[in-house]
Parts: sequence; C-alpha cells; structure tokens
Amino acid sequence: MTGRHRQTSLAHGRRSTSLWDLIAILLVLGALVFLAEASRGLMQPLPAADENVIVLDPAALPGYAAHTTLRMLAAMVLSLVFTFTYATWAAKSHRAERVLIPLLDILQSVPILGFISVTVVFFLSLAPGMMLGAELAAVFAIFTSQAWNMAFSFYQSLRTVPAELAEAARSFRLSPWMRFWRLEVPFAMPALVWNMMMSMSGGWFFVVAAEAISVGGTTVTLPGIGSYIALAIAERDLGAIGWAIGTMLLVILIYDQLLFRPLVAWADRFRFEQETGVAPPRSWVLMTLRRSRLVARATASLGAAWRWSYRALPKPGAGSASAAHPGRGARWLDRLLLGSVAVVALLGVVKAAQFLTAGVGLADVATAVLLGFATMIRVFVLIAIASIIWVPVGVWIGLRPGAARIAQPVAQFMAAFPANLLFPLAVSVIVGFRLDPDIWLSPLMILGTQWYILFNVVAGASTIPSELRDIGASLRVRGWLWWQRIALPAVFPFYVTGAITASGGSWNASIVAEVASWGQDRLQAHGLGAFIADATEAGDFHRIVLGIAVMSAFVVVINRIFWRPLYAFAERKYRLG
Repeated sequence: MTGRHRQTSLAHGRRSTSLWDLIAILLVLGALVFLAEASRGLMQPLPAADENVIVLDPAALPGYAAHTTLRMLAAMVLSLVFTFTYATWAAKSHRAERVLIPLLDILQSVPILGFISVTVVFFLSLAPGMMLGAELAAVFAIFTSQAWNMAFSFYQSLRTVPAELAEAARSFRLSPWMRFWRLEVPFAMPALVWNMMMSMSGGWFFVVAAEAISVGGTTVTLPGIGSYIALAIAERDLGAIGWAIGTMLLVILIYDQLLFRPLVAWADRFRFEQETGVAPPRSWVLMTLRRSRLVARATASLGAAWRWSYRALPKPGAGSASAAHPGRGARWLDRLLLGSVAVVALLGVVKAAQFLTAGVGLADVATAVLLGFATMIRVFVLIAIASIIWVPVGVWIGLRPGAARIAQPVAQFMAAFPANLLFPLAVSVIVGFRLDPDIWLSPLMILGTQWYILFNVVAGASTIPSELRDIGASLRVRGWLWWQRIALPAVFPFYVTGAITASGGSWNASIVAEVASWGQDRLQAHGLGAFIADATEAGDFHRIVLGIAVMSAFVVVINRIFWRPLYAFAERKYRLG
C-alpha cells in the first residue's frame, strides 16, 4: 500500500469513527433525556382520590409510554440482580436448593394482586403522600412478573453447563468469581436474553394491575399505558384501546431495536457451538457502541477494574490459606443465610396461619380448595394445548436464525398483549352467544404465558450443534424419528423450564382472566383467580391471604409431584455434554 493510499485509508477511518461517535452521543443523550423526562414528578404529592390523573387523549400516550417503559426497565434491572444472586445460590448449593427452589415455586404462584395488596401500604409509607412510594409499589409489582422466569432460566443453565467446559475451568484453575463470569454467565446468556424478552413482555401483561392499584379503600393511579387501558375499559372507549395497542406496538419495536436486538447480537458470541455459513445476528446499536472511540474510552477504566477482580481473587490450589480449605467459609455463610431464610419463612407461615384462623372458617377453606381444582384443570388443559402448538413452531424458528430475527419482535408483541384488551371481544361474544364463561374465559389465562414455552424452545433449538444435525441428515433421519432422536431431546430441558414458568404464570393470570369486565357488563368463571379478585376488590384481606395460600399450595404440590421430577429427568438424561 502506498503512502497516499495509507493516508486516505486512515483519514476515512477517522471520519467513520467520528460518525460512530456522533451516533453514540445521540443515543446516550437520548437515553438521559428519556430518563429525566420519565422520572419527573417522583417527589410530587399523590393526587386526590377524585382527581383525574389519566386522560384518554391520544396526545398523552407518549408520556404515559415513557413512564411505563421506565418502570419496566427498573424492574428488569432488579430482576437481573435477583437472578444472578438467587439462582446462582440455588444452583451452587444443594442445601440451599432444597429451600430456594420450592420458595421460588411459591413466589411465582403468588398473584400480582397478592403482592400489591400486601405491599402497597408498605411502599406508600416509605414516602408518605408522595408519588415515589406508589412508583416503588408499581416497580415491585412489575418485578414480580419478570424475575421468576429469569431466575428459573439461569438456574437451569447453570445446572446444565457442558461437562467439558467445567473440566476446562478446573484445568485452568479458575477462581469461582472468574468461572462465574467467564464460563457460566456466557453459557447461560443466550437463553437468559430470550427469557429477558419474555419477562419484559410479561410485565406488559400485568401492567394494568401495577399502574391502576385498587385494594379495598386504597386507590392509586399512576400515569402510564396500563392505567390508560384501565380507564378505556371502564369507559368502553374502543378508539382509546386502539390507540393503546398501537402505542404498545411502537414501544415494543423501539426497545427491540435499542435493547434486545443488541443483546441478541452480543449474546450470539457466547453460543456453545457456532454454525458455519450462517450470518450472525446484527444490530446497528451494538455496532455503534463497538466502533465509537468515546464509548471505548468511557468503559476502559471499568474493563480494567473488572479484569483486576479476576486477578485479585485467589485461584484454587494457589497455596493460600483459603485455598487449603476451599469452600469452608462459603459453607458457613451458606448455612447462616439458609437458616435466616428458613426462620423468615417459618415466621411468615405462623403469622399467616394466625391471621387466617382469625377471619376465615372451614367453609371458606373448602370453597377455596374446590375453586383451586377448577383452576388447576384449566391450567393443565391449556398448557397441553400450548405445548402441542408451540414446541414444533419453536423448533422451526430456533433452527433458522433469519426466521428468529423476524419472529422475535412479533412474539414480544403477542406476549405483551394484555388480556384486558380482549375483554370487549370476549364479553361481547360470550354474552351475545350465551356461552359458558367457565369455558370461554379460560383462553385468556394462557394468552400471555404460552410464550414462555415458545421462547424457551426457540432458545433450546438454537443450541442444537450443527454436527448433530449434519449427522442426522447424512443418516437420513427424518419425520418422527428426527423429532424423537434429535429435536425433542435437545429442547426438552428448555421446554420444561418454559412449561414450569408458563404453568405458574397461568395460575397468576387466572386472577385477570376469570373475571372480565367491559363497562357495566361483568363475567366471572368459577375458579381461584376469581375468588382472589373478588376478595381484593372488597378489601377482604383474610380471604386474599387464604386465596394466595391455597394457590401457592397447589403450585408447589404440582411442581413437586410432576414438574420437578420431569426437570430432574431432563437434566440427567438430556444434558449437553
């Protein structure tokens, strides 16, 4: 290359870099402006009960969308912190696993209205008379719709790290900290990103309950799309519902481009097996951040500190005193934390039992249990139907990266579609044709949770090694034999994770789905979800706690008897490597 050509190339590189820097600056400034605008009013006083906080003017929807998106992003950050701590503890300690996983089953079975009814007074007391307390209550409610799915996914990935990768980590004597961030998190990242998308969409499903909080005599309405939808349903305004759907679609497409598409492209580097001849996913945002010199300079110190942490912690067998007894301090800390969790759980059970015995009788308990069996039948039938439909579709999408890029935002939008928006259609059809609400309200339960199955199966199918598929093609393994020997064993652990979360989510969604209102028309199915919804609306905390306790008992027993043995079978028989 001549000197003139070299100078021209360098000048072109400088101009290109400057362009990437400009785009990166615009992205960062846009994010800061968004955070500043969406967080305005946190310290303002709560509106009066008769004050109109929400208006159905479509011009107000961009501001409402910003508030809702900020709450969901805050809940997502909290969910990631919870996932990396709680799920890791459960996966690393067999003693903790026996407590933490059943506790996670209980947590995902507690309906969002149950969390709201118990915690709303606590969060409001943190900032008396201020919007901040209500915002914290809403963020926590959305957190409860996101965290459990992500924790289950990360736990499943940590338990199924390929044996050859674990052996390589031992051979290089990686410290537990370095092993976690250099092996386990990268291995779990592709599936975790897909479940983050699912969790974000799941937050949309319950955003109406999170932003329009009504528990007995306490009513809190926050500016957001969820409260906008609640008002539109109450006033039977189909036009406003249409504007809300359009706004949701636009917001989902925006955060798909700015958040999840970059995460998918970034996480592709961590796939256990890279397939030759297939173009990796691309993202203009990720490309901008990688090529920007300003971003590189801003993150250089952070990267250096992170690399220093790898060297600072001792490696196993390094000859230090701590290495002589590896894990001894961790075991004592494990026992201390586990004992604390057990004590808190025991106190909670005792307090709940005392509270229940003071306000409910055996007839109420029997009614709740019978209604729980009705909801259980609905959940079983709906999970079976969703599995038959979405497992083949998920495998097909997961094996085709191009199709996955197209299906990703579509599935996000469908998963985010709140059941409340179908109330006009559901109520009108059931009333018009005199259908049985016990049957025809049931599909609303699976509307948002069936996508847990699809997203996890897609993530599992994308990890099928290309050599395994090539061997199947060479041996002409086709039809049902291909599904039996290649596809289903590969996605089975992922499917079980998705089915467990979908089952728990369906129980949770029963509170929204078993009671449907459209203006003055109200339909109600017989089930535990309707029991809890009625108790919440009436402010009957004894029946609320009873309903939550019965629902948690159903979910835990089903998981212990059916899902957990199936999960152990999948982990033992179909573990990769």
